[in-house]
Amino acid sequence: MIDAPDLETEGGRAAYRRELRGVGLPVRAAGLALILLAAVFVVLASRGMLGLSEDAVVIGYGMLAFGWALVITAVFIRTRHHRQRMQTLNRETSL
Repeated sequence: MIDAPDLETEGGRAAYRRELRGVGLPVRAAGLALILLAAVFVVLASRGMLGLSEDAVVIGYGMLAFGWALVITAVFIRTRHHRQRMQTLNRETSL
């Protein structure tokens, strides 16, 4: 099991912030990349560029929705991790 974070010191708080930023990072990065790709895809499809038809806009919006779903999932993963870590901290301080 991971030790509880030391939130009493500035270094401990900085280390915990770094830890939280890393939680769910691949999912969040994939979601943001998909959002950007979908935005470009929608713009290109709506202007008829690259031989894309108007029907391709629907696919772009689907990609956009999935990208946002990934970002929201990453937020839930990070929140769950934080909640579990704080429960660990509370358990150790109450002993």
